[in-house]
Amino acid sequence: MMRRTLENRNAQTKQLQTAVSNVEKHFGELCQIFAAYVRKTARLRDKADLLVNEINAYAATETPHLKLGLMNFADEFAKLQDYRQAEVERLEAKVVEPLKTYGTIVKMKQDDLKATFTARNREAKQLTQLERTRQRNPPDRHVISQAETELQRAAMDASRTSRHLEETINNFERQKMKDIKVFRNSLYAPDYSSRLDIVRANSKSPLQRSLSAKCVSGTGQVSTCRLRKDQQADDDEDEELDVTEEENFLK
Repeated sequence: MMRRTLENRNAQTKQLQTAVSNVEKHFGELCQIFAAYVRKTARLRDKADLLVNEINAYAATETPHLKLGLMNFADEFAKLQDYRQAEVERLEAKVVEPLKTYGTIVKMKQDDLKATFTARNREAKQLTQLERTRQRNPPDRHVISQAETELQRAAMDASRTSRHLEETINNFERQKMKDIKVFRNSLYAPDYSSRLDIVRANSKSPLQRSLSAKCVSGTGQVSTCRLRKDQQADDDEDEELDVTEEENFLK
């Protein structure tokens, strides 16, 4: 009866181990792919800013009527890049960074699982030893009593680690569900009427908003302060950064 109970507990623990391993694998992949998506979106934003600047530069050489049309187009296109910038910042803060933390979280859960398996194996070993002692020395109550005491200690230790594992896995699952809902909500496109408010809310400071407005309304040029140094980087850099993201997750 006791051995069957041990086997059932081990089966449950292995299921938990599989769940943690799935999170380690898939959250690591999600973190890597989301990070690559954010980088590529940022580069697309930077290229669009260059395009807006070039359109405005060309508009300055044209007739007033054509110039007005080109500048209006450049202004609307620049606004689209503000939306893209808001997407980059939101995904980075709400998705990529939380996913990175799961590398550490998963390792902690794996340590808990390892401790539980160790305690369970010790309990199973003591149970086997007690059964053999009873078979080999039925009359020797002293030896049997010692074996029963060791089994009881091992069982108490296994029970303690099992309760801790159950508690920590329950917390892990609750946090995972909560984070997944955050990830999902971060991907929802806002209503058209509220997009500008989101862009403004994600602006870093009133001064930067003011400077951005001056850059567009004053000269027709988009500020290049947000252009990244890696705007000319090719896909090879993406592969190197993907490896870095994966290493960060596994640390």
